[in-house]
Amino acid sequence: MVLLGLLLLSLSRIGLVAWQWQRVAATGIVGDIFVQGVRADLILLGYLLVVPLLLLPLLGPFLARRLPARAWRVVTVGWATVALILIVFLELATPRFILQYDVRPNRLFIEYLVYPREVAATLWNGYRVTVLLGFGLTILLGVAIWRVLKGAAVAPAWSTAKVLLSWPLAVLLAACLIRSTTDHRPANPALFALTGDSMVNSVIINSPWSVLDALASMRKEARSSEIYGEMPREQVLAQVRAAPWLAGYQFTSPELPTLHRQQAALTRERPKNLVIVLEESLGATFVQSLGGLPVTPELEKLKGEGWWFEQLYATGTRSVRGIEAVVAGYAPTPARSVVKLSLAQQNFYTLALGLGQQGYHTEFVYGGEAHFDNMRQFFTGNGFQKVTDRGDMKPKFEGSWGASDEDLFDKSLERLDQLHKAGKPFFTLIFSSSNHEPFEFPDGKIDLHEQPKQTVNNAVKYADFALGKFIRAAKQQAYWKDTVFLIVADHDNRVYGDSLVPVHKFHIPGLILGADIEPKRIKPFASQIDLGPTVLSLLGVSSEHPMIGRDFVRDSTTPGRALLQFDNYFTWLDDSGATILRPGGAALAAKYDPATSHLELLSTAPQKATVDKAMAHVLLPSMLYREQRYKLAK
Repeated sequence: MVLLGLLLLSLSRIGLVAWQWQRVAATGIVGDIFVQGVRADLILLGYLLVVPLLLLPLLGPFLARRLPARAWRVVTVGWATVALILIVFLELATPRFILQYDVRPNRLFIEYLVYPREVAATLWNGYRVTVLLGFGLTILLGVAIWRVLKGAAVAPAWSTAKVLLSWPLAVLLAACLIRSTTDHRPANPALFALTGDSMVNSVIINSPWSVLDALASMRKEARSSEIYGEMPREQVLAQVRAAPWLAGYQFTSPELPTLHRQQAALTRERPKNLVIVLEESLGATFVQSLGGLPVTPELEKLKGEGWWFEQLYATGTRSVRGIEAVVAGYAPTPARSVVKLSLAQQNFYTLALGLGQQGYHTEFVYGGEAHFDNMRQFFTGNGFQKVTDRGDMKPKFEGSWGASDEDLFDKSLERLDQLHKAGKPFFTLIFSSSNHEPFEFPDGKIDLHEQPKQTVNNAVKYADFALGKFIRAAKQQAYWKDTVFLIVADHDNRVYGDSLVPVHKFHIPGLILGADIEPKRIKPFASQIDLGPTVLSLLGVSSEHPMIGRDFVRDSTTPGRALLQFDNYFTWLDDSGATILRPGGAALAAKYDPATSHLELLSTAPQKATVDKAMAHVLLPSMLYREQRYKLAK
């Protein structure tokens, strides 16, 4: 098993290096990649050896005494075959995953397995040939592996005495393989981060270990941020509260340490309605004025009609990360989004919860099935009074992920009209899905950007077309003058780049328009967590909330910052550059140029003051979640 495992993993790594040769060669550590790769493979194989080794003194002699000697060989051959097939399957899945996320399979690979229907539809409609080839090769290699192992297991069985005498040495060997170092802490994937290119770092390890490590980390999510280090609680709170936009607020609740009263910068005779359009995977990559492709002409027209954010950054790379930031103002952590975590399913602050207490009707509208990513449970438990999804629509076009964006917006217009006629202020969150693999959308709606039809650029252009159509229709309605519209992406479509943290793939468009909002350019760095406080101020709603973001209505010119979570790296981004926290290692300093989207790691250490700010902002949300303190006072 060990020899075959090393062969399979090494062949896979050779293939990945050849495929990504340009980026690998640029790092100048080709030899280290293969040497350290074997080390990482031995760690994985050590884990796989542990199960039969621990069972051996219990079952080996037992089976040898009571059953034919071949019974134990059947057990070991079966285990080794399953283990090696798992290696084959995950390594074959790796190229497709790298194309999407620019790293080996990680926790996202596990999270998506919870939704087999959606994932199966996406894979079958978008990557049918790849899927069939992958499963076919896995089956063929699995049969070959079983035959080789079966042939290797025909040697005469050892005596019970010889087995028991050699067993401690075998266990010690497996332990040494797993630990792989004499340092204080055993080896972990972060030890193999040898370059500034996160994709190349992931090539050094192997996909099964990456997935197993993600599973282990998911069990410790309540304390996830502590992978970067520790900081006294009072220092965490002092650092966060010292932000210029929070310095004037009073934090009067010891039980709820970030709860404060935000006085709206605008006084309204009647609070405005709020509509947030969360656009799936619509990063700056697709917005020409932000340095992207010319596939969002409607958004380009609209940007001159409201507040346009020039340097707005997503907090992560998943929809649920964007949801927690935009809807709850919650900062990112290395754990899964709170949308999925058990302690956040009730009484966790969201704009819907806060606005609901102000008399607003609150609603979520989605073209797919709202249970995906646990959205329905999170939303209904935290202030959304109604959920409208695919089951409530009669779409003219339906893809793998549900109703088309046009159908979604048609239903949204219907709901907004009904809410306006009811006479109550309302908050509606609309979440699009057409710009999602396998990129299905109706024919004849747009002039295709490229051929074939089902590409991300064409899907974005269709999503932009549907958005423009929706805004034009909303402008004709009576509620337009009383409603603030926020259009923002949840994240970009793919994460790639030769940087340790691909900062440019976190850059997203953000636009606030409607009501009496005058055109304006927001130039400082901004984070998705700043949008909640900003729209509350524009609505004219003064309220208590625990959000730590910035109200750009009060100040839209002084320097800002962005918070980025990429895999296990947390980045604090501001005008001075980037400070990158990493597990099990010292923080790194980098220079980032927004004009060229280039991140350059520096040889000097980052300033302690900036590291402390970054540490405080990544430790705080983990602490608030664990203690269930991100909520409103009773």
